Formats: sequence, C-alpha cells, structure tokens
Amino acid sequence: MPESAPAAATGPHVAGRDLALLVAMNVIWGLNLVASKIGVGEFPPIFFTALRFAMLAVVLLPLLRRHHGEMTTLLTAALLTGPATFALLFLGIARVEHVSNVAIASQLGVPFSTLLSVWLLGERIHWRRTLGIILAFAGVVVIGLDPRMFASRAGLLLVAASAFVGALGVVYIKKLRTVRPLQLQAWISVAGGLLLLPLSLSVESGQWAAVQSATWHGWGALAYTAVMASLIGHSTWYYLVGRYPVTGLAPITLLTPLFGIVFGVTLLGDQLTTRVIIGGSITLVGVYIVIRRERRLVDTGT
Repeated sequence: MPESAPAAATGPHVAGRDLALLVAMNVIWGLNLVASKIGVGEFPPIFFTALRFAMLAVVLLPLLRRHHGEMTTLLTAALLTGPATFALLFLGIARVEHVSNVAIASQLGVPFSTLLSVWLLGERIHWRRTLGIILAFAGVVVIGLDPRMFASRAGLLLVAASAFVGALGVVYIKKLRTVRPLQLQAWISVAGGLLLLPLSLSVESGQWAAVQSATWHGWGALAYTAVMASLIGHSTWYYLVGRYPVTGLAPITLLTPLFGIVFGVTLLGDQLTTRVIIGGSITLVGVYIVIRRERRLVDTGT
C-alpha cells in the first residue's frame, strides 16, 4: 500500500464505509454508460477518449510523480487500465445500439479479474464465494442471451476485449506499493492524452467539426466521464483494490450493469424485458451471497 495510507485490510471482509463507496462507485459507472453513449454520438470515439484523459490530466498533472523501482509496473498498469481499456470500450459503445448490451458485455471483466487474480496473484476463493460469483455471472448471461446482443457483434467483441485488458491492468495495480490512487490516475490521464490524440488524428476524421457542433449534452457527457467516472469512480476502485482481494470486490461490481440497464431504460428508452428482470434478480442474489459470506468470515473468524 502507499505510504501514509490506511492499513490494508487483512481479510476479505469489506468494511461498511468501503462497501458504501463500492456501491456508490457502481452507480457512477452505471450512469457513465449513458454518458458515454451520448458522448460517442457527438464525438469520434477515440477522440472522445483522448479529450476525457486530457481534461483529467489538467487537474491531476501536479500529482505526477516518479516511483523508483515501480515505473515499469506503473506504466504498464496506466497503459492497460487507461488508453487501451477505454479506447476499446468507446469504440465498442459507438457500435452497439443499446446501453444495456454494453453493460452486460463489460461485466466479462468480473470473471477475467477473478481468474487472473487467482492465476497471477495467488488469491484464493472458497466454495460459497464461488457460488455467489457463479450466480451473479449466470444472471448476466441470462440477460446476455437477449437476441439483440447478436446484432452488434463487432462492438460487443470490442467491449469484451476492453474488459479483459482492464482486468489485466488491475493485476498490475495490485503489484504497486507506493502509488496512491490519484497518482495512478495522473499517469493514466497523461498516457491516455499523449497516446490517443495522435491515434485519433491518424485513424479518425471530423474531430474539429465535432468540437464546433457538439451540444451541451456532449460536453456534459465528456465532463461526467472525466470527473465522475474517472476522477471519483476509478480513484475509489484503485483505493479499494489496494485494500481488499480483487476476488472479493469484483463480484459486487456486477451491480454496475444493473444500474446501467436502469439508467438506459429511464434515460435512453432502452427496452426492459422479462429476461432482464429475471437475470438481474439472479445477479443480485449472487452479490448478496458474496457480501453475506464476507461478513460471516469476519464474524466467525473462519
């Protein structure tokens, strides 16, 4: 953990305050799917991503620090969780019609994070949490069987690739010892801006026209993705990743697609189907089992 930071948790139990932060983070990320869909509707996707990181870099540049002995890991984490993950995600969002579909596909990061943490970090999960993870992911699969999912295969593959790259980036974040969440965000934002703006200029067109014609909805979406989703949401995530096993946190992030679906239905007019209701219920049961099991581990000392 970073110096002068709170002591890392010694068990899988997520403390009450941190659990509240985790749920709030899921709400922010769920609404971010709507904001991102609006944003890529007014800006080229990679350019939108570059603007997001550039806006974040303006705020966080004073926090940019070298960390001797950790720079390779830090830069790898920044590149994977920043420009690589979000360029793929926004390219995918631009190609998928319904936000709810993106919400589902992005949750492939949950099994990716869990499997990579077990494989590369040596974290362990027991059968009750395994059952909760399976149920939670099964609910996502039930929702994902909606025939609409097959109408945007290219976009969904890009979202799935984003989920894998982001999960791999989390593994590298777990290896950091002296880097605070906002310092990591500073490196992510600088790397994102420096890499993605030239990439956008090379493979996209219409950037200046988009800037001139963008409405307040587009600029508001950009501000939300930078400030709320990145500065607040991801800093909260990196803080929690430094305190708890990824295997205990990842299943609870399955709340993000549920919030994403709700916001997609209420704000963008996505259709709420019986399949979504059933799958969402299964997911909530799985998340409840994970949370209940973590509390019992602390209460009983087992």
